Amino acid sequence: MDTQFKKGVLELIILIMVEKKDMYGYELVEAVSQVVDVSEGTIYPILKRLTNESYFETYTKESSEGPIRKYYHLTAQGKITKDKELAEWKNFSKKINDFIRKSDKNE
Repeated sequence: MDTQFKKGVLELIILIMVEKKDMYGYELVEAVSQVVDVSEGTIYPILKRLTNESYFETYTKESSEGPIRKYYHLTAQGKITKDKELAEWKNFSKKINDFIRKSDKNE
Protein backbone atom coordinates (compact mmCIF):
# COMPACT_ATOMS: atom_id res chain seq x y z
CA MET A 1 0.00 0.00 0.00
CA ASP A 2 1.20 3.49 -0.84
CA THR A 3 2.84 5.32 2.09
CA GLN A 4 0.63 8.39 1.67
CA PHE A 5 -2.52 6.24 1.84
CA LYS A 6 -1.25 4.71 5.09
CA LYS A 7 -0.40 8.06 6.68
CA GLY A 8 -3.92 9.30 6.09
CA VAL A 9 -5.64 6.40 7.78
CA LEU A 10 -3.32 5.08 10.52
CA GLU A 11 -4.49 7.53 13.16
CA LEU A 12 -8.12 6.57 12.54
CA ILE A 13 -7.34 2.84 12.70
CA ILE A 14 -5.51 3.30 16.01
CA LEU A 15 -8.31 5.40 17.52
CA ILE A 16 -10.90 2.80 16.52
CA MET A 17 -8.86 -0.08 17.94
CA VAL A 18 -8.23 1.61 21.28
CA GLU A 19 -11.88 2.61 21.57
CA LYS A 20 -12.81 -1.08 21.51
CA LYS A 21 -10.31 -1.96 24.28
CA ASP A 22 -7.28 -0.53 26.01
CA MET A 23 -4.16 -1.78 24.26
CA TYR A 24 -0.39 -1.62 24.79
CA GLY A 25 2.04 -0.45 22.11
CA TYR A 26 3.27 -3.72 20.67
CA GLU A 27 -0.26 -5.15 20.75
CA LEU A 28 -1.35 -2.17 18.64
CA VAL A 29 1.52 -2.67 16.20
CA GLU A 30 0.46 -6.30 15.74
CA ALA A 31 -3.24 -5.41 15.33
CA VAL A 32 -2.64 -2.52 12.91
CA SER A 33 -0.26 -4.74 10.89
CA GLN A 34 -3.19 -7.04 10.18
CA VAL A 35 -4.91 -4.13 8.42
CA VAL A 36 -1.94 -2.34 6.82
CA ASP A 37 1.75 -3.21 6.77
CA VAL A 38 3.45 -1.01 9.39
CA SER A 39 6.41 -1.09 11.73
CA GLU A 40 6.85 -0.15 15.37
CA GLY A 41 8.74 2.93 14.20
CA THR A 42 5.57 4.15 12.51
CA ILE A 43 3.08 3.44 15.30
CA TYR A 44 4.93 4.71 18.39
CA PRO A 45 5.29 8.34 17.18
CA ILE A 46 1.55 8.39 16.42
CA LEU A 47 0.78 7.06 19.91
CA LYS A 48 3.01 9.73 21.45
CA ARG A 49 1.35 12.51 19.44
CA LEU A 50 -2.19 11.29 20.20
CA THR A 51 -1.31 11.10 23.89
CA ASN A 52 0.16 14.62 23.80
CA GLU A 53 -3.05 15.83 22.14
CA SER A 54 -5.05 14.30 25.05
CA TYR A 55 -6.77 11.68 22.89
CA PHE A 56 -5.24 8.94 25.04
CA GLU A 57 -4.52 8.47 28.69
CA THR A 58 -1.86 5.94 29.57
CA TYR A 59 -1.32 3.60 32.48
CA THR A 60 1.10 0.79 33.19
CA LYS A 61 0.32 -2.77 34.10
CA GLU A 62 2.46 -5.73 35.13
CA SER A 63 2.81 -8.51 32.58
CA SER A 64 3.42 -12.15 33.31
CA GLU A 65 5.17 -12.38 29.94
CA GLY A 66 7.82 -9.70 30.34
CA PRO A 67 8.30 -6.07 31.32
CA ILE A 68 5.61 -3.66 32.52
CA ARG A 69 3.34 -2.61 29.65
CA LYS A 70 2.08 0.88 28.89
CA TYR A 71 -1.60 0.78 27.95
CA TYR A 72 -3.49 3.40 25.96
CA HIS A 73 -7.04 4.37 26.87
CA LEU A 74 -9.25 6.56 24.67
CA THR A 75 -10.37 9.81 26.37
CA ALA A 76 -13.63 11.65 25.76
CA GLN A 77 -11.71 14.04 23.48
CA GLY A 78 -10.25 11.05 21.66
CA LYS A 79 -13.72 9.64 21.05
CA ILE A 80 -14.92 12.98 19.65
CA THR A 81 -11.90 13.07 17.34
CA LYS A 82 -12.39 9.43 16.30
CA ASP A 83 -16.07 10.08 15.48
CA LYS A 84 -15.16 13.20 13.45
CA GLU A 85 -12.34 11.45 11.55
CA LEU A 86 -14.51 8.40 10.88
CA ALA A 87 -17.30 10.56 9.43
CA GLU A 88 -14.75 12.39 7.25
CA TRP A 89 -13.26 9.07 6.10
CA LYS A 90 -16.66 7.64 5.19
CA ASN A 91 -17.56 10.78 3.23
CA PHE A 92 -14.17 10.86 1.47
CA SER A 93 -14.13 7.15 0.60
CA LYS A 94 -17.72 7.32 -0.69
CA LYS A 95 -16.81 10.19 -3.02
CA ILE A 96 -13.73 8.33 -4.30
CA ASN A 97 -15.66 5.08 -4.79
CA ASP A 98 -18.47 6.94 -6.61
CA PHE A 99 -15.90 8.60 -8.85
CA ILE A 100 -14.24 5.27 -9.66
CA ARG A 101 -17.58 3.62 -10.44
CA LYS A 102 -18.52 6.50 -12.77
CA SER A 103 -15.11 6.35 -14.44
CA ASP A 104 -15.47 2.59 -15.00
CA LYS A 105 -18.85 3.09 -16.67
CA ASN A 106 -17.43 5.72 -19.03
CA GLU A 107 -14.74 3.43 -20.40
